[in-house]
Amino acid sequence: MKACNCNNDKQWAKYREEMRSAFPSAFSDDHDPLTKSIAKAIEQLNKLRPADGGPAYLGRNPALTIDFDKVKDIEMADKMSSSDQVIAETSALFEGLPNWGHPLTMCNVIPQANTASIIAAVMSEIFSPNILEGEYSWNVHRAELESAGMLANMIGWDAKHAGCLYTYGGSGCWTYHVKYALTRVLPNSRHSGVRTDAKVLCSQQAHYTMLNSTDWMGLGMDNIIRIKTDPDTNAMDLNDLEAVLKSLQAQKIPVASVVCTMGTTDANAFDPVGGARKLLDKYPNAAPYGKALLYCDAVTSWSWLAFKKYDFAKNPLQFTKELLPFIEANCRALQDMKYADAIGFDFHKAGFTPYASSCFTYRNAEEFESILKRPGSAYLQPRSPYNPLDYTLEVSRAATGALAGWATMKYFGYEGFQAIMGGILENQYYLRNLLHENAATVCVNPDDYSLVTLFRIYPEGVMAHQQYQHELNDPSYKSQLLTNNKLTMDVGNKLYEWFRNGKKINGQYTPYMSFSTGFRVTKYNRDAHDPDATVFALKVYPMNVHLTHEIMQHVVDCVTAARNEVLGIK
Repeated sequence: MKACNCNNDKQWAKYREEMRSAFPSAFSDDHDPLTKSIAKAIEQLNKLRPADGGPAYLGRNPALTIDFDKVKDIEMADKMSSSDQVIAETSALFEGLPNWGHPLTMCNVIPQANTASIIAAVMSEIFSPNILEGEYSWNVHRAELESAGMLANMIGWDAKHAGCLYTYGGSGCWTYHVKYALTRVLPNSRHSGVRTDAKVLCSQQAHYTMLNSTDWMGLGMDNIIRIKTDPDTNAMDLNDLEAVLKSLQAQKIPVASVVCTMGTTDANAFDPVGGARKLLDKYPNAAPYGKALLYCDAVTSWSWLAFKKYDFAKNPLQFTKELLPFIEANCRALQDMKYADAIGFDFHKAGFTPYASSCFTYRNAEEFESILKRPGSAYLQPRSPYNPLDYTLEVSRAATGALAGWATMKYFGYEGFQAIMGGILENQYYLRNLLHENAATVCVNPDDYSLVTLFRIYPEGVMAHQQYQHELNDPSYKSQLLTNNKLTMDVGNKLYEWFRNGKKINGQYTPYMSFSTGFRVTKYNRDAHDPDATVFALKVYPMNVHLTHEIMQHVVDCVTAARNEVLGIK
């Protein structure tokens, strides 16, 4: 029987034929529309990038051009547009966006993604594997399984018994841990809901996503207990943790989890995981509650674990000798994570991948996957032993993050991570020497060598180091602390204004930096009872692989110029 294509003259068929040129070919084809569209997109991408020495934003217009009062006054067009037109309009959306690949961009832990991870992520977007179950991801879900093995071996777990799930960010990891903890400690909560005020214990330095996760999981933000931190190291105070655990046990109040923050964004505080494990074992939950979970939030600084295989005596990568103790200390601080039940990793931070690539890793896959297991779906059939749909929060699971994280580990290896992380410290070291040589500046995290340098600048003639010590330790200096906190904030805002306006200092564009309005409390405000007795600081994250010592000097010059303008000095 001969087929008749009788619809070709219909109007809908004409539209459909036109639309075919905007969809990728399913076959090997030298005239694939996707190839042509990507080439046009790359042209647009190159137009967004500045010339060498240009500002740290994309495009030519740094302004935020959205009219928020009218932005929703829009409908879909009645007629079709063209793929080329949409690509051009998409490119326009990126005007003014911070250029994460620019060496002057140093505002946060947002590094440029490596090319291998970008290509892996793009392939996921083209072929749409869904790591929901084996049938829709097929061999692609090897990326998630191999990630579990590589990360478990890095941590020091038994890789065969560990597992991982890529999710939507560090907050996703935190949320998975809360769900895991509640299900373990309050097993009936999956069916009857959370009816007991179990507690989540974390340090004063813990990330604010604790509020998101306890809120969205239905436990409630009021069930977070903040453990005091050591005034010198900013790490969790084990004495205070023990006192809280002992009190809760005496009251028969269950602990859902203890969260150790492994490298805070600002203070680089590493909580003592080994000590927390001993205390959890010493003060277990009373019956009928299950065993509390020990979770490590390592999303920012996990990559220092790559130095577990580094020969510090031989120093094969030839890092500056003075930096070796700091690198070794960072790695050593993370090695006790082997005692944790679960750990959160962000590849889009110290893994140098596109957003978002976060990995929730758990030591006992059999326990996690069984206690969270749900009945299978009637319309999906298991075609592989790996079917995360049975226990994941998400039931549509793009492979983008998994492929990006996996590709990075395959590309970097241990040595690649060592080189890129050690290179960050080389630039930190140079910057801190500059700050030390300048009487008006003081590094306020001198004992922390991780991803950030925090510092304050004072008026000319003030001995910064001496002044800061008074402000940190002596309550009689509180008024001066507040005055200089305001100066820090004003300098930070001035630098942001200059970045957005394309300001130049000494013929060069100014850096995109940031500041903290409370990176630590003063020593006389350890319990944080006084919200004003906190330390503000300017922040530099020298994570870009294109950074040079000359740029570090430029940063100090720009900060000094901003201070002078804020104070009205010419």
